[in-house]
This record gives sequence, structure tokens and C-alpha cells, in this order.
Amino acid sequence: MPSKQLRYHLTTFGCQMNEHDSERMSGMLEALGYSESPDRESADLILFNTCSIRESADSRFLAHLGQARRLKREHPDRIVGVGGCWAQSLKHEVFARFPFVDVAFGPGQVHKLAEFLTSESLSAQGYFEFDGFTGRLPARRTRPFQAWLQISVGCNCACSYCIVPSTRGREVSRPPHELVEEVRAMARDGVREVTLLGQNVNSYGRDLPATAIARGERAAERVTFAGLLAQIDAIEGIERIRYTSPHPKDMREDVIRAHRDLESLCEHIHLPLQSGCSRILKAMRRTYDRSRYMDRVALIREQVPDVALTTDIIVGFPGETEEDFSQTLEVVEEVGYDGAFTFIYSPRRGTEAARIDDGLVPHEVKVERMERLVELVQRRARERAQRFVGRTLEVLAEGPSRTDAEKLRGRTRHNKVVNFSGLAAPGELAQVEISAATSQTLAGEETLLARAA
Repeated sequence: MPSKQLRYHLTTFGCQMNEHDSERMSGMLEALGYSESPDRESADLILFNTCSIRESADSRFLAHLGQARRLKREHPDRIVGVGGCWAQSLKHEVFARFPFVDVAFGPGQVHKLAEFLTSESLSAQGYFEFDGFTGRLPARRTRPFQAWLQISVGCNCACSYCIVPSTRGREVSRPPHELVEEVRAMARDGVREVTLLGQNVNSYGRDLPATAIARGERAAERVTFAGLLAQIDAIEGIERIRYTSPHPKDMREDVIRAHRDLESLCEHIHLPLQSGCSRILKAMRRTYDRSRYMDRVALIREQVPDVALTTDIIVGFPGETEEDFSQTLEVVEEVGYDGAFTFIYSPRRGTEAARIDDGLVPHEVKVERMERLVELVQRRARERAQRFVGRTLEVLAEGPSRTDAEKLRGRTRHNKVVNFSGLAAPGELAQVEISAATSQTLAGEETLLARAA
């Protein structure tokens, strides 16, 4: 425990798993006696939780790291720490390239940060083994009524463009009884919505028998992802369950039926496409083709007709022709996504795709294709959103609107953001009559007589 009140400042880059890991870092640091600083200048510990999925995240992080170097120069006793996937991908190169960094650690070694801070070591330390779940650390939640639940780490897929397997390791699932107990504790603390996290969340549980026995933990029958969803659905107080990110190859009928049958499982499925061209999907090593993907979409729409489908799409993968890209546009038109994360392909060091040196798509072509894709995604999302106009939807209030201080902001079970007039406090479930819709947000007014406590 620090002898005086030390302060930390933490900056997070990247995905929802990183957001979860940062909540655990904050909880661990506050358990050590640190308090959060609003800025880096007044912090004794400057931390970065990094992402290495896309080049833009690397570039933004390096700009922030430059400021940390200046602050370290002004106060040499200030500690600079770098965690997450970028640190894992570089490992000990971090200290050679950035000698002002004091501690670096991968996603599986967050707990080692506490060991470093409480040690007497004066030398830089790096921790890069895959041997820990951040989900077992204390959390400092951004909102008390929403929580992340890390159900697994790592990934066994071999997508040719993805760096995750090398930064987070092989897939390892947490035992189901541990997860159920954690959610029960969340519910006692007032959590109403829980989001399950994993690199490939719907392949959860396949490794459980062997790892549970090896770790000396209570062995249990293998629990599928659908089975875990059912166990969490049965916990009193949990109103909503979400999860991210699934893989189309593992989007099986039992998971889809769970969306139909489980009361708290939300009507939203994120189903990454990446490309609508089977040839490009094969080059990406995605292990499904266009036909298989569309079969999953058809089954989802059959079982959960009002579902909101979102996706990820990569533009300009090496070898992508105009005809290949037109097939992606065809899928987007046919599916009619409620939203999409779209990315221009950039090579990531250490991946198979980064070694491809023929068929590279010029940057200006990527940009032009991206513009066409975004226009189509937004048009179809806007068309899909019109189905909500005139309906009264359950909205979990999150706080003030970001665009209008006179209104509130919340989210539907379909994961649509709603800006609305009303009196709901953060964490309350409000019934909101929807009056307008854009491609990204809904607008409406709370029906006060129907508001849930």
C-alpha cells in the first residue's frame, strides 16, 4: 500500500475487452490505495492500455506516449506503464524503443502491474505470459448498473489478417460456476445489464473439462455458450444480457434459439461478415463462405424476426477486385444491417496477410470503396430503423444526451441509442415512444405511467 495518496491516469485504446481490462486495472490500483487523476500532468502513474488490431490505434497511442515521455523527463520518479495488445506484440522491444517506459505487460498479465508497483525494483520490467484472467481482479465500473463479464481469453482461429492469437494466446474459458457467482455478485451490487466478453465468445466452454482439472478446480460437465446464457438468464436482477464478439462458424442453432427463448437475452446479434466474397473469405481464413453466412442470417431472422443485426466489414483486403467488392455490397443490401463497423485493410506485423505483396489494393481505391460501402450501410440502417417509429420500446437510461443537454440518453434491447425526453434516472428502465429514427439513433419521449422502477 502506498504510504501517501498516489494518483494514476489511464488511457484506453481499442475494443470492449480492453475497456473491461481497464476497469479491472482501475479497480486493482484503487485497492492498492491509488486514486484517479483527471489528467496526466498530476499523475504519479501514467498508464496506457493499448490495442494493436488496427494501424490507426497504434498511431494514436504513439502520439500520447510522446507526451508521457515529456512528463517523465520533467519528473523522473513518475512511472510510465504500457499494457495490452500493442505491448504484447512488441514484448521487450518496448524498452529498447521507448527507454522511459518503466513497466510493460500483456493482456494476460494485468495482475503483474500490482506486483511491480509494490516491489522495490528500480529496473524496467516486462510481463508477457498468458496466465491470468483480468476478470478475476476487482473492477471499477464506469456505470454501476452495467458490467462486463470476461468469459474467455484468447482465440483458436487463424484469420490471416488478425494479430489477436499472438497477443492474447490460445482460447481459455473460465469455469461456469465462477462466472455465475460473479454475475450473482453483480446483481447484488445493482447491475442490470451484463455483457459477456471473449475473442470468440460463442465457442466458450470447449476446453473446460481439461483446464478445470489441470488447475485443480471443481470439475464440471462441459457447458456450451447457450447453456451459460441460460444460467445467467436465471439470475434474479439481471434484466439484460449481451455478448461480443461471436464468430459466424460458431453461431449455432442453440445460441439462436436462446435469443428467442431467454427473457433477458437482448434482440441484437453482432455477426462479423468481413467480406461478402467467398474467395476473399478463404484468403482471410475465415472458415465460412458467403452461402454459409447467409444461412446463419436466414435462421436468425426466422427465429428472432425483430432482431437487430450488426457486423464488421474490411475493405481492400489484398487481392480484392471490384467484382469481389460488389459481392460485399450485395450482401449488405440483402441483409440490411442495423449498423456496421467498417475498416480499410491495413497489414498488421506478424500476420500471414502482411506477407502478401501482390494484388495490393491502392489506397485511393480503398477509400473510394469505403465511401460507397458506408453510404449503403447507412441507407439500409436508416430504412431498418424506421420499423421502430411509433413503437414503445424499453430503454435503459444511461445519463444525459451527448447532443442535447435537455434530453436523456439510453439504449434499447436492440442496442440502438435513444435520445429522449423524460425523467428516468441512470440505471432505470424507461418505456419510450419512438417518434423519429436515423441510421444510428432513435428519438422519442418517455411514457411516464409505464416507467419501470
